[in-house]
Amino acid sequence: MPDLLARWRTPQVILVCGCLIALISFGPRSTFGFFLAPMDAAHGWGRDQFGLALAIEMLLWGAGQPFSGALADRFGAPRVLMCGAILYILGMVWMAYAQTAFELYMSAGVLIGLGLAGCSFSIVVGAFAKLMPPSWRTVAFGAGTAAGSFGQFLFSPLAVALIGTIGWQAALLVFSVTMLIAVPLALAMSGPRQEQQVAAAPQTKQTLSQALAEALGHKSYVLLSIGYFTCGFQLFFITVHLPAYLVDRGLPASIGGWTIAVIGLFNIVGSLGSGYISNLMPKRYLLSAIYFSRSLAILAFILLPPSPAATLVFGAVIGVLWLSTIPPTSALISIMFGPRWLTMLLGLAFFVHQLGGFLGVWLGGVLFEATGSYNVIWWGTILFGLASAVINLPIVERPVPRADAVPAAA
Repeated sequence: MPDLLARWRTPQVILVCGCLIALISFGPRSTFGFFLAPMDAAHGWGRDQFGLALAIEMLLWGAGQPFSGALADRFGAPRVLMCGAILYILGMVWMAYAQTAFELYMSAGVLIGLGLAGCSFSIVVGAFAKLMPPSWRTVAFGAGTAAGSFGQFLFSPLAVALIGTIGWQAALLVFSVTMLIAVPLALAMSGPRQEQQVAAAPQTKQTLSQALAEALGHKSYVLLSIGYFTCGFQLFFITVHLPAYLVDRGLPASIGGWTIAVIGLFNIVGSLGSGYISNLMPKRYLLSAIYFSRSLAILAFILLPPSPAATLVFGAVIGVLWLSTIPPTSALISIMFGPRWLTMLLGLAFFVHQLGGFLGVWLGGVLFEATGSYNVIWWGTILFGLASAVINLPIVERPVPRADAVPAAA
């Protein structure tokens, strides 16, 4: 029976199941910006309160990621993915029936944030690193990221349509039922496969505390994580606040839905392309180019007069650059530290990413309420992008030096 189970979990099956989990988990989350206006109208919550709820979600998603990653490294990805999916479902159901701002913070913020920490693409990417043959890994990183983007493309117009027909509460319930599919899919992420186990590698005996100390004391890992902060700041500000920004500038709400969808569609190309290009050039240069190009795209967008065509073109350009940072970032961490604690170290870097997301979402709402405009925060995304383009250049792309042996944990 174990041999039969090992045979059905081929790289192809693992890749498909992992990509479906990434799609289902990232899709509903990427649509929450469309719930701002109807929930505000129903309950009188301002953009600052709604933004704070999603900022809490960003923060807990990131803060929970190192812990869920460590649990996945120690006990396997399936249990973590299943628990995360259940928390995600409970959060969306509570969000649908929340009556106070505190309930919104607890549902959309706490429960969904912790749920995402357990079932997002970071756990999937970490599982790919352990389960996939070496020749598949970088492409699998890109495919898992692209699948999350396809979820954004698929769910964004779906959210707009559902909110317009059956209402925002029912739309959240539909999304919560959809998340149930992730539970059986997680079984395919069991492992490691026998042929992929690494024999007698010193890093396999490294303890959790040793791995943390090594990473936090490694200059390239710190620089990589600081650059990742900008990624979160830019992405989540745009995801949450772009639909309202477009309406403020006189464009119909449907343009926001299609723009977020276009971002997701073109990020499929960007993520797969980034995974491929990561094998052809230094990954630090690729990351620097991505951050610099984002800043240029945002600058052009905010300076041009508002129009559906310009907005959709911006969505396409920024989509190519959207999650294309993940394959080279994941590959760099894998090169530096190996697979043993990779999911946890990916999660720790992702926590910094989510700190950026927290500030982008929260400050977006706060500065809008204070100034009546998103101008300040848009310029902030440009400056952060330029800074990250410089920060990634000194990264060293080679394994960390280690002693020949590290005592195993008792």
